[in-house]
Amino acid sequence: MASTTFSGPVTSTNGFIGTLTGNVTGNIAGSGSITHDTTVAIAATATLTAAQVATGYITVTSTTAVALTLPTGTLLGAALGAVKGTVFDLYIDNTASTSSGVVTMVVATNGILSTAATDTPGSFGDLTVAIAAIGVARFTLMFSSATAYVFTRTA
Repeated sequence: MASTTFSGPVTSTNGFIGTLTGNVTGNIAGSGSITHDTTVAIAATATLTAAQVATGYITVTSTTAVALTLPTGTLLGAALGAVKGTVFDLYIDNTASTSSGVVTMVVATNGILSTAATDTPGSFGDLTVAIAAIGVARFTLMFSSATAYVFTRTA
């Protein structure tokens, strides 16, 4: 299929179908839904690899509290092909965890917590993900360069 470049808004009456660059593959229809074809399961405290984060969806299955440390900005930027202005969403699914299996997110070198994470930790800045039915969170990484990102919870 040929590549076409547009300089203005693009609309479609039937949605857009195809392979997307970045962390998802699938159909973005009028509903705005995204399907992650690949996910990663984590069962213990870990430093995530750039490849794991690049899937965009991580399921946690621990029965105890865990900390998930993100890769360095350099490693993650390279895996995502990030440049200044790249925005990437990471979903953490902790619905399979039981007991005290709360997840705490930690940034690594060249990862910066947003002001929402430091000013309002009880709301969108919250870096923990609860257990069971309410244990799903979306975090957004916004790259300020190819090797540095700002990290915040956005849902």
